Amino acid sequence: MTTLEQDRWSRVKGRLRSSVGEDVYTSWFARMDLEGVQDESVRLSVPTRFLKSWIQAHYAERVLSCWQAEMPEVHRIDLTVRSAVRPVAQPKEAPAPVEVRRTPAPELRSTATAPVSANHDALGGSPLDPRLTFASFVVGRSNTLAHAAARQVAERRRGDPVMFNPLYIHAGVGLGKTHLLQAVTWSGNSGSERKVLYLTAEKFMYGFVAALKTQTALAFKEALRGIDVLVIDDLQFLQGKSTQAEFCHTLNALIDAGRQVVIAADRPPSDLESLDDRVRSRLAGGLVVEMASLGEDLRHGILKSRVAAARAHHATFDVPEEVLLYLARTITHNGRDLEGAINRLLAHSKLNNQPVTLEMAEREVRDLVRPQEPKRIKIEDIQRVVARQYNVSRSDLLSSRRTANVVRPRQVAMYLAKTLTLRSLPEIGRRFGGRDHTTVLHAVRKIEALVGKDTALSEEVESLKRQLQE
Repeated sequence: MTTLEQDRWSRVKGRLRSSVGEDVYTSWFARMDLEGVQDESVRLSVPTRFLKSWIQAHYAERVLSCWQAEMPEVHRIDLTVRSAVRPVAQPKEAPAPVEVRRTPAPELRSTATAPVSANHDALGGSPLDPRLTFASFVVGRSNTLAHAAARQVAERRRGDPVMFNPLYIHAGVGLGKTHLLQAVTWSGNSGSERKVLYLTAEKFMYGFVAALKTQTALAFKEALRGIDVLVIDDLQFLQGKSTQAEFCHTLNALIDAGRQVVIAADRPPSDLESLDDRVRSRLAGGLVVEMASLGEDLRHGILKSRVAAARAHHATFDVPEEVLLYLARTITHNGRDLEGAINRLLAHSKLNNQPVTLEMAEREVRDLVRPQEPKRIKIEDIQRVVARQYNVSRSDLLSSRRTANVVRPRQVAMYLAKTLTLRSLPEIGRRFGGRDHTTVLHAVRKIEALVGKDTALSEEVESLKRQLQE
């Protein structure tokens, strides 16, 4: 490629980025390369067949227009799939010419997955991190089931029966749920067989609101429902009644049509208080998997993986085993802190030209060594422990029974739910057989008053707290 061609290609990419927006450009065009310019034809390449077919179907006219703004004599774009081994290798099949039309062909506009308008870049998906693949995901006891379920979804072929739908993964911050979702997307987009779309809940909301404003909501809905695998991240941020209703309709339509839906959030479906009951029920009807806190062995594995990845670009970078063990033992919060620790050691080692030592590691990551967080207690755990303590069943606590041997344990359980969890009074009432929040408030105040006067009850409550926190 000549210097003139490189300059032109840079300007064309700038025009394309301005035309489609940063998110769409990053998702679909960041890995497009210029192979050459000859007469009236421009040869471009992308790494996967999926990218080739999607760009040809949805952005052919846009790419051509950007080239013609730079070189009016260009009338054809040849888009090929380049070899994974040699980036500029000749394709095995003849390049497929892109139709030259001043307006998109009618059949493209009516296709279910065609872009609705320039405002709907949500259909281009949210940006993907190329590092977040199955190959870089470290499997341990806390995430084995979630990883296996995600692999099953990624490896399913079009036409195969859906094993569980939706797949719902929940975990705290930095425990790997976004990594798994993006790995599913990368794996699905490695071929042209299925259409896989990754969206954050915020991006979904943005797309739907933009469609309403431009009066193209119907086309937006049809486009979403043409997706084979819809991947939604951070569902806890989904807000607004109309947006939630549309999400529910889309979810039902995809599941009923045998399309796969994969969702991640920071809590189980039952704890998504802002969502409609119908949505929570549909989410709970699939496979709900929790990714638990990272164990020390898994943290050690993640650290070794991150060091190996850093060494690919910095061959002399080395972290002694005693340092890895120290980091795995003391940095317990989440995987992002582990990655941050390795980045700090790398920067310090390279910028100061010093080897990594235990003393240096202790100094550089001291702010990442956080106090051990208390165990996150669930309302179900409270109900189970209280029921066992007072020799009643969990169903008794949720029932409408008003006998003395049930009322007191129920009030204690509600009191513990209010003091040991972050759940609201209405949510606690709903989890105790659909009771009103005033009933919960009465129970909390009742037990608070009794604990101050009744030594035996105070000791029982403290014993229950210790059982739940162990």
